[in-house]
Order: sequence, then structure tokens, then C-alpha cells
Amino acid sequence: MLFGGPVQTDRGFVLHAPVGEWGSTLPVRGGIGLTTSRDILEAVSTGVGPHKLIITLGYAGWSAGQLEHELQQNAWLTVEAQARVIFDLPAEERLPAAMDLLGVSFASLSDGAGHA
Repeated sequence: MLFGGPVQTDRGFVLHAPVGEWGSTLPVRGGIGLTTSRDILEAVSTGVGPHKLIITLGYAGWSAGQLEHELQQNAWLTVEAQARVIFDLPAEERLPAAMDLLGVSFASLSDGAGHA
């Protein structure tokens, strides 16, 4: 189980593949789903749930429009979700694998903006 963020740490989220048909699932992309309903946990406990999953407690929150604004300001690096990276790699290898998908090296990143 992972820590999803400091908001409502008593609330859980399951990121999983395949998407399946659970009580409250949002299809993400490429056969990945995000579920918040208890039925998926019950299915997993009996061995009939999705075979690839990440369970988190809590979430990070943004005010209305804040995340969209941050994306417009290039404050985030984004990459299309890939089940292989999310579910098949150990946690410590996921960020470097996502960076590889972008063709970006950690060494080339800076926390400050330059001026031309």
C-alpha cells in the first residue's frame, strides 16, 4: 500500500489493470482503471480482482483550475500512462522509466528558469 497524499488519508484508491466493472471506476487509459469502491477490495481479497494493482490511501488536492494552470505553466512533466511502467517495475524504477519515455535526463533538469 502507498501513501497517495495528505488529504483524507482514510480514503483509498486502487489503480489497476484491467479496468473491469467495479462500482466506481474511472477508465484512465490503455486498459488502466482507477476505482474507489469497496467491491474491488473484496474481489482482490477472494482472488477474483484485477491481477495488477496499486492501492493508496489519501490523495493530493488542488483548487479549481490550479492543476490545469500548473500544466499550462509547464510545472509538470507528463507522459502517457503505460501499464508496463506502472505495474511491472519496482517503485524505485518507475520515475526513471517515465523520464526515459520522455527522452529527458535527470541531469538536464533545473529547478530554476533561465533567460535568453
